[in-house]
Amino acid sequence: MLRHSNKKFFLLTLLLAACTVLTIIVSTGMGYMAIGPENIFRVIGAHLLGNEALVDGLEKTVPYVVMDVRLPRILTAALVGAGLAMSGVIYQGILLNPLADPYTLGISSGAAFGASLALLANITLFGHFSTPLFAFVGAILTLLTVMRLSTFNGLISAQTLILSGVIVGAILSAGISFLKYLADEQVAIIIFWLMGSFASSTWKGVALVGCAVLFGAAVTLFFGRDLNIMSLGRRSSDSLGVETARVRKILLLTASLVTAVCVAVTGIIGFIGLIVPHLMRYLVGPDNRRLLPASAFAGAILLLLADTLTRAVLPVEVPIGVLTALIGGPFFCVIFRQKQKGRSYE
Repeated sequence: MLRHSNKKFFLLTLLLAACTVLTIIVSTGMGYMAIGPENIFRVIGAHLLGNEALVDGLEKTVPYVVMDVRLPRILTAALVGAGLAMSGVIYQGILLNPLADPYTLGISSGAAFGASLALLANITLFGHFSTPLFAFVGAILTLLTVMRLSTFNGLISAQTLILSGVIVGAILSAGISFLKYLADEQVAIIIFWLMGSFASSTWKGVALVGCAVLFGAAVTLFFGRDLNIMSLGRRSSDSLGVETARVRKILLLTASLVTAVCVAVTGIIGFIGLIVPHLMRYLVGPDNRRLLPASAFAGAILLLLADTLTRAVLPVEVPIGVLTALIGGPFFCVIFRQKQKGRSYE
C-alpha cells in the first residue's frame, strides 16, 4: 500500500513538473508576436550553447522578445507562485489554521510597507537588493509583532494569530496610504507596484527569487518530518523529540524570507498561498513532505496561467495582484464558512 502511494505521488509530482515546463513554453510563445515552440528552443539553445547559427533565419526581434522580454517575466511568475504556495504550506502547517497564508497574516503588507519606504526614499545603497532588503526587514518586524500579540504565557495562540495579522495588516495598510500621500508625483510608482506586476521583471530578479525559493525549499523539506509531528500538538511533538519552539521559529523566518523577496520583486500578490495548499492537500494528503513540492509546482502553474491570461489574452493588462484577489477572495470566504461550520482541518 505504501509503495503504491509513493508511486502515485512520484507520478503526480512528475506530471506537475512536466505541466510547469509545458506552461512556461506555451506562455513564452503567446503574446502580440506569436512564437512557435521550435523557435523558442532554438533561441534558448543559442544562448545556452553560444551557437548563434541556431537562430539563423529568424527575425532579429525574436531572440530579444524571448530572452529579454518574456522569459524573465515568465520565470519570475513561476518562481513567485512556487514561493508563495510553499510559504502558505508552512504557515498552515505550523499554525494548524486553514486561513493562514502570507497575505492574511499581514506578512505581505509588512514587506510591502518596507519596500514602499525604500521606493519613496529612493534608497539605492545596496543596489538592486535595496528594495528586497527593506521588504525583508518589514516582513520580519511584522511577523515578530504578530507573534508577540498572539503569545500568551510563552505559547503562540493559533486562534488569535489570524486576528493579530488582520489588525497589524490594517495598520500597515494605513501606513502605506500615508506613504502614498507623501509620495506626491511618485505615487503612481508605488500604486502600480502595490497592485502586483511582472512587467518590469529582469534576470537579476529571476536569480534573486530563484535563490530565495531554493533556499526555502531546502530548509522546509529538511524539517518536513518535524512539521508533520508538530501537527499533533506541542506536547506530543516535544515528547517525540522535536524542538518545537526552535523549529517553529526557523520555519516562520524562512517562509517570511521567501515571501519578502517575492513581494519585493513583484508587489503584493495575495491568496496563492491560501488556495494552492488546499487544492494539493486533496490530491497528496496532509504529509508536508509531499505537500511542499506538489504545492510549489502547482503554485508556479497557477500564477503563470494568471499572468499569461492578463498579459496575452485579456484586451487590457490587469495587475496580477488584482486578478489573484478576485479569484482568491471567494475561495477565502468558502474556507472561512467551512471552518465556521466546524469541519475538521486535515
